[in-house]
Amino acid sequence: MTTKKTTATTRKKASPKKTTTVTAKPKVIVQKVPDLPPNPFVFEVLDAASKMRSKAKKIEVLQRYSHNSLKAVFIWNFDETVISLLPQGEVPYGSNLEDETQSGSLTGKINDSVNKMAEMGSNSLGSQDQGKASIRKEFQKFYNFIKGGNDSLTSLRRETMFINILTGLHPREAEILILIKDKKLTDRYKIDKEIVSEAYPDITWGGRS
Repeated sequence: MTTKKTTATTRKKASPKKTTTVTAKPKVIVQKVPDLPPNPFVFEVLDAASKMRSKAKKIEVLQRYSHNSLKAVFIWNFDETVISLLPQGEVPYGSNLEDETQSGSLTGKINDSVNKMAEMGSNSLGSQDQGKASIRKEFQKFYNFIKGGNDSLTSLRRETMFINILTGLHPREAEILILIKDKKLTDRYKIDKEIVSEAYPDITWGGRS
């Protein structure tokens, strides 16, 4: 008996298609130095510099908007030889009448105003801060509040003068003044002495008291 061999057709298994995974390149976000209004508030410059991610960009902001008022803020805050003659901590109200009618402190009032601005996403409270002064206009009075500046002032006169300046400033500017009197600017802004030194090599540190 003849056995016929059956030739089986062998099908080649289709090889799986190779999938190429395309890895998306991370987008490089280049931060641009913002265009601030002419004669900006100090807080506007500090905000802009603080938001920059790189040291180089922070320096660029500070250099673009360089002003003696800004340098005065940094010197008071970062120079260890600048010794404040104002009491540490919260600033009280300026008169017994205000003490009787207001609760808390002037520092607390300023902080409340700043917090309201943050909630509103604005740097203005409308009529409440309309016409307020800036550090740019008041910085030349800073010498009255540091050792060796105007030592003839009585403590009461010095503190009253400081309170009067605070109440006349835009709340965000007043906040800065309260911070630098205690050398706590870095609690609010991401700017350190090294960045300031590179931005303003003309600042000579030390020998101020």
